[in-house]
Amino acid sequence: MKAYITAIANISKGMQWVAGVTMCVIMAVTLVDVIMRPLGHPIVGALEIISFLGAIVVGFAVPYTSLTNGHIYVDFLINRFSSDRRNVIFVITRIMGIFLFFILGWFFFSMAMDLYMKGEVSTTFRLPFYPIAAGLGVSCFVQVLALTCNIIKTYGDAHE
Repeated sequence: MKAYITAIANISKGMQWVAGVTMCVIMAVTLVDVIMRPLGHPIVGALEIISFLGAIVVGFAVPYTSLTNGHIYVDFLINRFSSDRRNVIFVITRIMGIFLFFILGWFFFSMAMDLYMKGEVSTTFRLPFYPIAAGLGVSCFVQVLALTCNIIKTYGDAHE
């Protein structure tokens, strides 16, 4: 199980790194566009670029954030319960998350196939949409694996 958790952690870290670099690219494109716009030379398709990259940032950051419990956690009510009950609630919410992200991943891959078959492309650069949908699908399935790691760590006394 330790090898499984380590593998998922490494995949999630890699995805987090990609999300971070992509966020830097978004900031650079925005900065250049804001500076060049008053000079009469805006970046053509800047909104399109930022939209595509924004999907990558959000999707690829989720698994690592979940794995490291970097999300907001409201615990004022749950902390009143015993340790066993807290673990049960934790596992139940992770199982619900696994179900949700599995369905989301399935729909993203279905959407990617549909976009590929129809040949849908963006307006300005004519970039295909399907790789973004497929990337979000992969991210959802990695999130499923990250949530299973959280469940494994719960009963190994390694969470929070």
